[in-house]
Formats: sequence, structure tokens, C-alpha cells
Amino acid sequence: MAISLALIILLGLFSDHLFRRIKLPGLIGMLLVGIFLGPYVFNVIDPVILTVSSDFRMIALIVILLRAGFATKKDTLNRIGKTAALMGFVPAVFEGAVITFIAPFFFDISILESAILGFIVAAVSPAIVVPMMLRFIESNKGAKKGIPTLLLASSSLDNVFAIVISSALIGMYSGRGTNIFMKLLEIPVSISLGIALGAAIGFALYRVFKKYQPRATKEGMIVIGSAILLTWVEKTARPFVAVSALSGVIAIGFIILEKSEPIAHKISRKLGKIWVFAEILLFVLVGAQVDIHVAWNAGLAGLVIIFIGLIARSIGTYISLIKTGFSIREKLFCMASYIPKATVQAAIGAVPLSLGVKSGDIILAVAVLAILFTAPLGAIGMNIIGEKVLEK
Repeated sequence: MAISLALIILLGLFSDHLFRRIKLPGLIGMLLVGIFLGPYVFNVIDPVILTVSSDFRMIALIVILLRAGFATKKDTLNRIGKTAALMGFVPAVFEGAVITFIAPFFFDISILESAILGFIVAAVSPAIVVPMMLRFIESNKGAKKGIPTLLLASSSLDNVFAIVISSALIGMYSGRGTNIFMKLLEIPVSISLGIALGAAIGFALYRVFKKYQPRATKEGMIVIGSAILLTWVEKTARPFVAVSALSGVIAIGFIILEKSEPIAHKISRKLGKIWVFAEILLFVLVGAQVDIHVAWNAGLAGLVIIFIGLIARSIGTYISLIKTGFSIREKLFCMASYIPKATVQAAIGAVPLSLGVKSGDIILAVAVLAILFTAPLGAIGMNIIGEKVLEK
């Protein structure tokens, strides 16, 4: 296990440096390292690490979402709130609906199976979007119109929406009597409960930090530990009520920032250092989930479905941004930022197959292909367009 971690760290750092030298996002290199070290190519990563891979990836995602919360200011959120809500579901609906309609023309699958495929593929990846947006926020790019903050918030909402819908559709297929309308009602409830719990935790931590003034390193560890417990609450409460831990994690950072900027900035700097390791772990382990042989099975048909879905998503994104006053180039940047897929597809792409969905192998193949195609494309698009379009 120790040797595997050493390889992940060293090769992850090297690939990050190499890709940055050629003006490409470092995360592409890390994903490739994960693919080649993973069980489907050279099988170098210790099985113990792969067994707990989902936990490691969740912790890394928590670190970056906490940083997102510490970078989200109230006045900016007030300006972009309605647009973020629209961006949280409209693009996913467009993409999911279009894939639902077109997939049966390419594969021998039912409309319900096609819908499952559509909404698994439709989820954008906060793991890719959020770090890029934080980089722009830290360099003060796009701050005037709040574009990076908009994409921080909306990508998390989009994630929750796509997961809830795809889970509901799988439930319907499995004959569990899932009510799609009730599942839709769960979305605002889960987000609201997550934010409420996160806000309560954030306020409690602020009071503790203000009273006892621990070192910034300890504050950072306490915040991460509290956020991890919030994900445990989500899992424990799931049979009774839906809670969105991702929304709550962002709320923790947001509340601490609102209550005390000095405390928030101290913790954020520590999280920035932790992210150096967490980023490598996240993207290498996401890459390790990718079976390129499975992706090959989706073939050209899978690629065409993904491409048409992205066009539909971009139309949905454009419609969501109509009343924002953004320029065409800024809207193009938002469209590019909504391309990458990774975390959700890696996490639940195989679920339909494991539950006996007839076309589960096709769904998995297209989900894996979506990661391989959109993660680099979206990351490169954000990097190039963002540098040229976002103003200081």
C-alpha cells in the first residue's frame, strides 16, 4: 500500500508538472496516471487502496468544496442566486432528455434504460469545475460578474439533480415503486437540509475557533472532520430523509467566511496546502476507475450520443444565462465549464449493471467513454477560454 501511495504521489506530481509545461491542465496527466496504474491496464495500485477509493475520493472532494465555500461571498451569491438555480437543473434536463430520445436509435435499449443512461451521463463534475473556478477567483478573474462563483455553486446543484433523477429512474426500472414526482420534491428538500446542517456546523465551529483560538492547522483538520461527518449524516438519514452533504460542505465554509474573514482565510490557506495531496489522490483514483476496454465497447455510437448530449447541455446553459448580461464569450466559457464529467460517472456508472438492468453494460461503457472524452475537453476549454475571456 505504501509503495502504491508513493507511486501515486510521485507520478501524479510529475504528470501535473509535465502537462502544465505544455499549457494543458495538470489534472489530465493525473487522470492518465490513474488509468495506467489502475487495475485495467498495469494493475499497480494496491487493491486495499482501490477498496477504499470511494472514501478517499470523497475526502478529496470535501477539501475542494470547503475551499469553494471559503471563496463564496454573500454579495456575489445574492447576485447570481437565481441563475445558479437555473444552471443547477436546466442544462442537465436538456442533456438527459435528448440522450433519452436519441439513444434507442443507436442501441437496442428501452426508453427507460435510455433515460437512466441520459441522467448518469448528464452530471457535471464538481471535482474538475471547482478547482478551476477557485484558480480564477484567486487571480480575481471574472469576479466583477461573479462568473466563477456562479459555476462553483451551480455545478454542485447540477450534480445533486442528476444523481437524484438517475437514482429514481433506476428505482422505477427495478420495480421498487419509485415515484418520480416525490423524487423531484426531494431535490430542494435535500439541498435545503444540507445547507441548514452545514450552516449550523459552520456557526458552531466559528464560535469554537473564536473562543479557543486553536492553530490554523488544527482548525483546518476540525473543519475537514466535521464535513466528513456531514457525509455520514447523509448516508445514515437516507432511508428517512434526503440530505445533500455537498451543499452542506460548501455552507460550512460560507458561514465561517461571513462570520470572520481572518479565520476563514487562515483555514483556506491550510486547505490549499492539503489540496496539493488531495488533488493527486482524487484524479489518480478517478482515473483508476476507468476501464478503457469497456469504453471501447461503446464505440462511435457512444461518442455520437455524448457529443449530441453536450450540444443539448450547451443550449440549456445558454438559455439559463439569457438574462445575466454576460457577453457571448462569457457564455461560451460557462458552456465549456459545464462539459467535464468524471466523479458521478465513475461512482454510479456501474450501478445499473450491478442491479441487473438489461443494458447495464452499454450504460457503463458510455459513462466511461464520457469521462475519457469530456474530462480533458472540458478542462482544456475552461483553461483556454477562461484565460482569454474572464476580466479582472
